[in-house]
Amino acid sequence: MSAEPREGDTTAQTPVSGAATETITETPPEAPPGTPSEAPPDRPLIKNRDFQALWSSEAFAAVGKETAEIAYPLLILATTGSALYAGVVGSAQLITASVMSIPGGTLADRLDRRLLLVGCNLVRVALLALFSVLIFTDSTSMPVIFAIAVVSATCFGLSQPAGMAAIKALVPPSQLTQATAQNQIRYFGATVAGPPIGGALFGVARAFPFLAAAVSFLISSALLLLVRRPMQSAQSRAAKEKGGTAEGFRFLFKQPILRPLIIWIMGSNMAFTHSGVFLALIATAQGRGASESFIGATLAVAGLGGLFGSLVAGWVFRKVKPSVIVLCGAWIGPVVAILLAVVPGVIPLGVIVTLVFIRGPIISTLFLSYLAAVAPDKVQGRVLGAVFFMSMSAAPIGVFLVGAVFDLAGPTWVFITMCAISAVAALPTLTKRIRTLPAPEAVAV
Repeated sequence: MSAEPREGDTTAQTPVSGAATETITETPPEAPPGTPSEAPPDRPLIKNRDFQALWSSEAFAAVGKETAEIAYPLLILATTGSALYAGVVGSAQLITASVMSIPGGTLADRLDRRLLLVGCNLVRVALLALFSVLIFTDSTSMPVIFAIAVVSATCFGLSQPAGMAAIKALVPPSQLTQATAQNQIRYFGATVAGPPIGGALFGVARAFPFLAAAVSFLISSALLLLVRRPMQSAQSRAAKEKGGTAEGFRFLFKQPILRPLIIWIMGSNMAFTHSGVFLALIATAQGRGASESFIGATLAVAGLGGLFGSLVAGWVFRKVKPSVIVLCGAWIGPVVAILLAVVPGVIPLGVIVTLVFIRGPIISTLFLSYLAAVAPDKVQGRVLGAVFFMSMSAAPIGVFLVGAVFDLAGPTWVFITMCAISAVAALPTLTKRIRTLPAPEAVAV
């Protein structure tokens, strides 16, 4: 691999035709008082109060979302007894969030990102507070539950690109990967903490999970007010928005680094979507005679892999080349799928799947770091909206394939199908561009 430019390297010089060999040192003019610095000081990330306030805000929002999400199916099952209704609401939330991330990306580039985040939070505060009152008064129905869940998912889809796009404006290029890795801890920490909180509160009173989620979104809004720096660069705020919503997709597929990675990520999400993998494990474990508690332990082992991966992501980036991370992450998928097809027992399945879940936050961090590095701030939101749509839209297809193949041919063919899809999706990672990847900060614009 060729030598990569390092942060602070000033060896590259531009020759001036006809200039004498004398070195001239010119002192740059001082900026007028009150002029904001476009690049934040390169201090330790933990001391970057603006980024940490944004991270804390998004952490409360993520815990609130996960707390409410586990309570929707519990409420539906408790009031109607229909697993079908619960499945319909869950699918509608996923599809809505996926579709709304596209206009969400456009809004993140056109509007003040702080106002967009606060606005979406406050809409969910009002909705969930009202929903809690309806539950307390026994005034809920399936249409009401469906509407609340879908509108909440709409707010999530609209706000997600803005929260991610703001990172580039708050941290220096050398810390993009570190900041994105910290974001993964927030996400996977919320997926671990939210469901137990929601389940415990639901056991006390059915309305409590939704009331707690409303409080979390309110705290999230208050923390956003502590972010003092603009969440967009001065150039982005002054520039005219060009290209419309489709600009995000065009930019994504023009980039020689992002294009093969997003193609692989879509295929990997289709093969190893969280819900699809858990469905395959549950069905396989039941077929092998495992008890419900045994199945639960298997899923817990697998699910902890994501949290572990988010915790070690920063260390991995310091020790391993980006090209090695991508290649190992891409080809571990087909290997894991084959192991799932041939290894007997139940608990070993959870241990094997953990390998896939560990790589998830590491790969997400690397990809989002490249995106933040190469995409100008003025298109960050739209590119992120395109990414979220493409990555999330593959998940429902994967869940459907798992169910259909399992019913038609059994668990072995489910895992063989996963292997085939993940292997085909990983082929773009064999290109020279991916095998010689520079660090994200080396390609930052």
